Amino acid sequence: MTHAAREYATLDDWMAYEAIPCSLDSGPDFDAAVDTVIDSLGDSVALLGFGEALHGGEELLVLRNQLFQRLVEAHGYSAIAVESSFPRGPIINEYVLGHGPASYEAVQETGWSHGFGKFEANRELVEWMRHYNADPAHQRKLQFYGFDSPTDVAADSPRQTLHVALDYLSSVDETLGQEYRKRIDPLLGQDAAWENPAAALDPTQAIGRSPEATALRIETEELIAELCVRRPELVAKSDESRYREAIHYAVGARQLLHYHAALAQTSAKRQAILLGIRAAMMAENLAYIVSREQGRGNVLVFAHNSHLKRGKVQWQWGNETVIWWPVGSHLHERFGRRYAVIGSAVGFSPANGIGQPEAGTLEARFTSAPGPVRFIPTHQGQGLPAEEIAALPIRSGSKKNRSYAEPLGAQSFTDFDWFAVLDTTAYNGWGHF
Repeated sequence: MTHAAREYATLDDWMAYEAIPCSLDSGPDFDAAVDTVIDSLGDSVALLGFGEALHGGEELLVLRNQLFQRLVEAHGYSAIAVESSFPRGPIINEYVLGHGPASYEAVQETGWSHGFGKFEANRELVEWMRHYNADPAHQRKLQFYGFDSPTDVAADSPRQTLHVALDYLSSVDETLGQEYRKRIDPLLGQDAAWENPAAALDPTQAIGRSPEATALRIETEELIAELCVRRPELVAKSDESRYREAIHYAVGARQLLHYHAALAQTSAKRQAILLGIRAAMMAENLAYIVSREQGRGNVLVFAHNSHLKRGKVQWQWGNETVIWWPVGSHLHERFGRRYAVIGSAVGFSPANGIGQPEAGTLEARFTSAPGPVRFIPTHQGQGLPAEEIAALPIRSGSKKNRSYAEPLGAQSFTDFDWFAVLDTTAYNGWGHF
């Protein structure tokens, strides 16, 4: 990762010397700033994270779009993975590749989770990728992925993920595939029972520990074991890519069933357990995505800062303080220097209930420098005044957009490799986390 070339007596000295100002118009200044960031990270990076300080910030999404375009055109990136349901991702990807429906409206609800399809910048991203892929001069086609677990307000039924694996098995061994389907399908029951939104807060409304769900978990383990034991035969009868997809979906179903079981369990640490399972699922999805893109190009992953940071997350859930290891910590352990991450921040955003940052906070210091956007390396805190970092005040949050949950602070220097700071962002985000 980046290393400080000099020692700085104060944080203001660091910012004055290293902050790279630019604007959001894809002009030469923006391209040069991105090039500097990428060059500093080195050639080992295969997965680059770009975190958003809050959900719904229009300029943050525009910045992501401009960043991805530059990464594609100048730095060999072939895919983007966004904080949206992994099983839904292929719907958008088919559209990006010029297949399926002819209009974005036909896929914006089914292809995105969390309602993210309604954001205009998300439409612009997808349409740009589709236009790029339609050009015959671009032989390497861009890929779109969701990487979030299907565990939004209501966790998905495991039916879809299991059926991907079962369909694959049936395609290479119809008899065996039907045998597993006859054992698994009766245990699935009704999707509505799995997807009951009341289960998010009330364990008694969850069915993840019912006799049928417990039996389904055993059958899923049997299916995974079957796929693993017969790998040489199955790959020979299909291909490596289809096999890896099937095993990934089968393992994803096992993780989803684990999530449903945790939903049904009363525990003082219930929320931390659920968020930890979600993070681990996200990490598995990203590892799979990187493996799929190996040999084609690098991957940009876009999600909330709190998901992509390296250190623990601390989040207030009512009167409970919830702490868990986010996806970024898993990626750091798994990928090492092959994972790098840019964290973002905003100065103020009236539309999101974010006022001017208090004096002395990192956001106040950053936005006093030239902008309206600036990139600055953290150097993991090396060469920077440790006592001043430790004493940094934390700016106040937002009561309007609950996704603005973790302003920058001392931990941010080791959580991220670079900061991207905007003066402001418009659009009244609705605060999904």
